[in-house]
Amino acid sequence: MSTQEETPTTPATTPRVDAAQYGLAAVLLAVGAYTVYDAATLEVGFADPVGPRIFPFVIGDGLVVTSVLLAIATARGSRPAPEAGEDVDVTTPADWPTVLKLVGVILLTIATVSWLGWALAGAILFAGSAWALGSRTVIRDVLVGLVLAVGSWYGFVVGLGIPLAPGVLDGIL
Repeated sequence: MSTQEETPTTPATTPRVDAAQYGLAAVLLAVGAYTVYDAATLEVGFADPVGPRIFPFVIGDGLVVTSVLLAIATARGSRPAPEAGEDVDVTTPADWPTVLKLVGVILLTIATVSWLGWALAGAILFAGSAWALGSRTVIRDVLVGLVLAVGSWYGFVVGLGIPLAPGVLDGIL
């Protein structure tokens, strides 16, 4: 008697087309082509051989080459490795109450930044985000938020020369 096992035959499965990778390749191609086109329309002086166009050309060409290589790799059957969930339990569903709290804090910041100004709205954004993510030390969160928001306000206004709305603190900051 033979102890040879027969393996069941399965119908040949056709490889699945990865539309997401082709979509990414198309987006990279479009952005790269537009960047090259836009760089070609820059006007520079005749005495500047390199000029400001070299960087957009390099970036645009890199995007176009990357898109072509991605499309070729996808056509050859290359697939990205799925997320292994190294530090995340991928079986756990999304925490929608936390997401909704964060969306609410961001919408509140958007609604109040022109009236309150960045320093106070940024403090609310930081403290509200910390609260939504589980912090229960409100006083500390507000103080840290104020320090970060006022520091970033001064960084933009004084350091970079980019005006941010001072809001109700106009004349104080």
